[in-house]
Amino acid sequence: MERRVAEGLRGMLGPLGLEAHAFKVGWYNAVLQPAFHLPYPDDTLAFVVLSMPSMFDKALKPFVNKERLKVIRDPVDQCVSHHLSRVKEKFPDQRVDVMFDYEMLPSRKPKFLAQTAAHVAGAAYYYQRKDIKCDPWGKKKIFGVCIHPKYGGWFAIRGLLLFPDIQVPFLEQPAPVDCVSTEEKRIELLEQFNFHWQDGRYRDIIEVKERYSEEQKAYFATPPAERFRLLGLSQ
Repeated sequence: MERRVAEGLRGMLGPLGLEAHAFKVGWYNAVLQPAFHLPYPDDTLAFVVLSMPSMFDKALKPFVNKERLKVIRDPVDQCVSHHLSRVKEKFPDQRVDVMFDYEMLPSRKPKFLAQTAAHVAGAAYYYQRKDIKCDPWGKKKIFGVCIHPKYGGWFAIRGLLLFPDIQVPFLEQPAPVDCVSTEEKRIELLEQFNFHWQDGRYRDIIEVKERYSEEQKAYFATPPAERFRLLGLSQ
């Protein structure tokens, strides 16, 4: 069943520049405090969905052109929401719960921790302070960051798809690719991400197969309220 769902998602999301990686809810819950647990049995099938650099041309621009007449709030969020909601139509005999990276619980906690989900699914390696043996930062707060083995930091984690009626006790957990394997490089990655993230250098910490186009970089570098202009939309 898991294979059928995975193939269906690949066929549906791949052409849009989206990747779906399977995991068991139990893998995710095992590494987090109870306050962040997903409220499903451990063997429940879930997928974390990532957007690749090609999503901008394959999904976002066509979506914006088609939806031109309707109210647009955040084009990327709405585009991803549109396509992930269509997964329910693809599997009409299954219950599908969808969570988006921008959704919050009433407590103001995120509905799920995106980078943890990507790591446990083997989609991208979540580099954190605990991965450094000789920590140079003292009392500073240091945030972790996911790096994709193909796209480095040129990708985003967009959502979760949960299949509550599908239990996968025998699903094997893939390890994420540890592509920033030296202490020195990991320190450089966390330094760049925490203190110089605007220049985006952390995204190229490894050799990447593909990165955002100049048009896409300009889009994400523009304050949200002004992005409509770049897509030829009036707000």
